[in-house]
Amino acid sequence: MRLRQHAISWWNLNQQRLNRPYSKSVQGFVSLFIVGVTLSVAIAACSNGAGNNSTTATPGGSPVAQNQKDIELTLVGYAIPKAAHDAIIPKFVEQWKKDHGGQTVTFQQSYGGSGTQTRAIIDGLEADVAHLALAGDTNKLVKAGLVNADWDTKVPNNGIVAKTVAAITTREGNPKNIKSFNDLARDDVKWVTANPKTSGVARWNFLALWNASLKSGANEAKATEFATKAFKNVAVLTKDAREATDAFSKQGQGDALINYENEIILAKSRGEKLEYTVPDVNISIDTPVSIVDKNVDKHGTREVAEAFVKFLFTPEAQQEFVKLGYRPINAAAAQKENTDKFPAVKTLATIKDYGGWNDFQKKFFDDGGVFDTIESSVNK
Repeated sequence: MRLRQHAISWWNLNQQRLNRPYSKSVQGFVSLFIVGVTLSVAIAACSNGAGNNSTTATPGGSPVAQNQKDIELTLVGYAIPKAAHDAIIPKFVEQWKKDHGGQTVTFQQSYGGSGTQTRAIIDGLEADVAHLALAGDTNKLVKAGLVNADWDTKVPNNGIVAKTVAAITTREGNPKNIKSFNDLARDDVKWVTANPKTSGVARWNFLALWNASLKSGANEAKATEFATKAFKNVAVLTKDAREATDAFSKQGQGDALINYENEIILAKSRGEKLEYTVPDVNISIDTPVSIVDKNVDKHGTREVAEAFVKFLFTPEAQQEFVKLGYRPINAAAAQKENTDKFPAVKTLATIKDYGGWNDFQKKFFDDGGVFDTIESSVNK
């Protein structure tokens, strides 16, 4: 158990060391690969010894859960929902302890860019539960043989545990009068976003731009021209959404920032003075949670992992997401004092309108896709 905790802590330290703007260098890839392989070995060594702790069996529990006093879950997620999980986890731990004879669940957590976290899990970060920024990343875990293909049928709401929309943060007084995604292609505007090659939020950002262009009457060729022009105006491409927020708010880069609406609401609740607009033409940003089947079966943690994932959909947990700026996924979480802060969106598209994340990922973000062409032409 201690070795597994050490491995996760070591992984998080290396995440911080690698937390720099996206690079295609071989050195960056090798570093990530070494981290993943080393962590896999460390966790495997710990897991092989976990069965030495024993306690009274819990009826219906998984084999390892029955034979140890405490249980440890590893939760791996994209950066933004950390604050929500920090509020939800103690509630779950208390409920589980009450329902299971005092058994304690502890959590190891790792957060970063969704694409980076997905690759880390594939390379050996032994997540029991993954909360990623988009279903396309979860599908990569399916292809890697880590998550069952029917993952979205095993939990409520097709696995979508939190949703938001794209918003544009501007400088005080909005001096450039930026109101829509189309404004980001203007010659006088510089803006900040994370890189779609490493960040889930950035892929949503790109989809918001693409959707806005098509909804304005453009065909795909014109939408590509628009996206290229917009990305020429990007002041900095960061590794993840958190870095993008810091680049705009703390470093003063750019006239605007595309980010999750909930991220901006959370920053304002912490006292930051931010002005933002939610464009009328927008995209529903749906973030999925899944059990990493191969790992929970290896660790003997399926029972508690399934319980935690289901707990995330309870009104009690959903209200924590909504308090932190996520839009409610059900009526029970849509309390008036929480939802008044959400501006109405007139035209809201979903990824299903574009064939789902598998098709969109392949077309735009896989190697040789549309975004690679755009990135090469704008030299970002």
